[in-house]
Amino acid sequence: MRDRTGLIGVIIGVLTLVTWVSAPSALATERTPATTAPRADEGCAVLAPGASAAAEQAITAACAQVAAGVWYSWGGGHGAQPGATYGQVDPTDPASEHDPEQRGFDCSGLVRYAYAQAAGSDILNGDASAQYYTPRAAARFTAAQGLAPLLPGDLLAWGTSQDLHHIAIYLGAGKMVEARQSGTKLMVSNVRLNGDYFGALRVNTGAVTGHVLHTWGTGVWTKDQPSTKATRVYAFPGPTTIRVECQKHAELVTVDGYTNDAWSYLPDYRAWVTNIYIQGPAWLDGVPTCAS
Repeated sequence: MRDRTGLIGVIIGVLTLVTWVSAPSALATERTPATTAPRADEGCAVLAPGASAAAEQAITAACAQVAAGVWYSWGGGHGAQPGATYGQVDPTDPASEHDPEQRGFDCSGLVRYAYAQAAGSDILNGDASAQYYTPRAAARFTAAQGLAPLLPGDLLAWGTSQDLHHIAIYLGAGKMVEARQSGTKLMVSNVRLNGDYFGALRVNTGAVTGHVLHTWGTGVWTKDQPSTKATRVYAFPGPTTIRVECQKHAELVTVDGYTNDAWSYLPDYRAWVTNIYIQGPAWLDGVPTCAS
């Protein structure tokens, strides 16, 4: 009787041990952290408060492309409709040799796509300069102002007044999402305020009010007063869509075979330009005279 009892005890003990080993304890489960691969879009999000709903939607659209692992492609994103396209070879960058095989975006192509998704229409078609000089600017910020006044969704630009070569979307907290260069995928980066950082703008996705006109010519400088001797503000690198608030008679200017004393005030730049460089008659139809 004593031997059978001992044998039964051994059997029960073995079964208990097997059960304990095959089922991990709750304690062991709690102490073992879940391991997951890092997301491709980690850190790509709205990282500060204050952005408009449209700006947040633009960031979401750009970050979705980061998460999808989309490549930078020079000239990409500039098809008939916003969206990734095959690129071109950049003659100044040997790393772009495979861009015609890469479906993706360049810097302005990504900005165009992101804001088209946010606005529901193609409001920022063009290169970095065209996007920076858009009449849809709700506010502009100089390089000297740094990041302090910026909100997520603002566009950051690099280059000079006459040649803006890069543009990106601010996320907040010193971060931006960008299509940076050939051979890389779309990415989140620290904002680069050194070098040739030029400034930023906030995009108005609503209706554009006022008198929308177009300039002609290249390297056309705007001035802080209606005078050729006044301080330069911005230079339009090529034909540009502008919004004119009013016009006035001021300094007589002769250039490119034309003579005119009419100047227009451009509220988006807080600057003036001679009407010689605005397409239309010497005195613009329907544009009021400035109060002073």
